[in-house]
Amino acid sequence: MYPEFSLAVQYGVKAPHLPRWRLRRWAGRALEHALVPPDPRAGQPVALTVRIVDTDEGRTLNAAWRQRDYATNVLTFEYGADPSGLISGDIVLCLPVLQQEALDQHKPFLHHAAHLVTHGVLHALGYDHIQTDEAERMEALETAILAAQGIPNPYLTQSGP
Repeated sequence: MYPEFSLAVQYGVKAPHLPRWRLRRWAGRALEHALVPPDPRAGQPVALTVRIVDTDEGRTLNAAWRQRDYATNVLTFEYGADPSGLISGDIVLCLPVLQQEALDQHKPFLHHAAHLVTHGVLHALGYDHIQTDEAERMEALETAILAAQGIPNPYLTQSGP
């Protein structure tokens, strides 16, 4: 069962293979696995926005917020909890980068998209992968969330189609 959450989806580019219901399912699965007791945030409401963008917008946002002059696959803006306890964040998916990575990594597009949504949701909850122990914890959680949906470990090297 998903925790209480709202999801707004913005399409800066057409993405018929990423309808709101699919993004909501992936985000909900990430939240239900990440926000469990004894996590003190368990039970808190969550509000997320997912925006799907083209390469130009992805590059502009990455340059403005991370000082990196290229479009990246996913950007997450974590806002934490407001005084009422509402946890919020914005997740930006760059569709052309996501599509190219899926091809390059020999992964089904929807598996890769599910991974990046999951990754973005975890970042919105405050997970990070800067330190090795943080990365191991985040990757293990991502892998478990995806496995529960029948999606293979995204960190294993894929060989050929």
